[in-house]
Amino acid sequence: MKMNSSVSVSPRDSIAVDDETPTPSTKRVLNAGSVGRVLTKYAPLLVLAALLVIGTIVHPGLWAVDNIRNILTQNAAVALVSFGMTLVIIAGVFDLSVGAIFAAGAVAFASLSNVFDLTSSALLAIGIGLLAGAFNGVIVTKFRVNSFIGTIATAAIISGLVYVACDSAPVQSDAVGFDTLGLGGIAGVPWSILIMLAVFVVLASVLNRTILGRYVFASGGNAEAARLTGVPVAAVQIFCLVVVGGLSALAGALTASQLGVGQPTLGANIALDSFAIVVIGGTSVYGGRGALWRTATGVLILAVLTNIFNAMAWDTTRQSVAKGAVLLLAVALDAARNARR
Repeated sequence: MKMNSSVSVSPRDSIAVDDETPTPSTKRVLNAGSVGRVLTKYAPLLVLAALLVIGTIVHPGLWAVDNIRNILTQNAAVALVSFGMTLVIIAGVFDLSVGAIFAAGAVAFASLSNVFDLTSSALLAIGIGLLAGAFNGVIVTKFRVNSFIGTIATAAIISGLVYVACDSAPVQSDAVGFDTLGLGGIAGVPWSILIMLAVFVVLASVLNRTILGRYVFASGGNAEAARLTGVPVAAVQIFCLVVVGGLSALAGALTASQLGVGQPTLGANIALDSFAIVVIGGTSVYGGRGALWRTATGVLILAVLTNIFNAMAWDTTRQSVAKGAVLLLAVALDAARNARR
């Protein structure tokens, strides 16, 4: 009986089989490839380091404690949405309704705080976001609507409901301590920063240390193959959409607390900003690849970039052009990496 002796080996394995002792030219190729992979993997950190050096030169106050605290506080809300968006994109779907859910969380928190205590109001606002995320999940997975189109539609629905609920007017909260969530803190550290760090740790642990995390990567890498191996792809994608919905509402409540009012116009650019942060950090828009530390790096890149622009007195128009160019470059690099793979 003839046995099949073929084996599947990685490129590295095949080099070892073909030539036990690589020539100097082969070593140079391997070393160059290894350096290229390292540079590609840690490119966001290198960009951040370069920005910090530039910022130190053009903005001497960059490293002031108050400035660092302000940078983190001002970007905590978009970081929360971006962390949730990372899960969604890795799982192979998109959510463009996060801006509408963000506004819903802000208006709900302000409105409910006039009726309930602040903790209950915040939890109810987050619950609204979770329900919106679950609705998105059902639309995308059960009715098989493209997530890009489906979440644009739900964004319009949610946004319309928010405007109707508040009669298109900002909602003022009369609750004592309404600003605690956004401006309060402990030991000099704002709650917004502590919440952001806690969410980062929890979601990073889920992605890196649990079976659910492996399912998220598998669902985005190859959904059909994942289904054939028993991965509940639909349930995983619904979970990710629920998470980003809850975090978007939490971010909206946090922003409303910082501003002292819930406005239906909040979150107009949050979907684009969070998407830009995720892609700039290096998470692939094609799904199946990414990491929370990459998104955190993306948050810091845009935050430091904005801080530098403000120090240079750049207006919002020029800042928008620069950020758009950075996003375009990041997407182009991701497309090139995907083509090579």
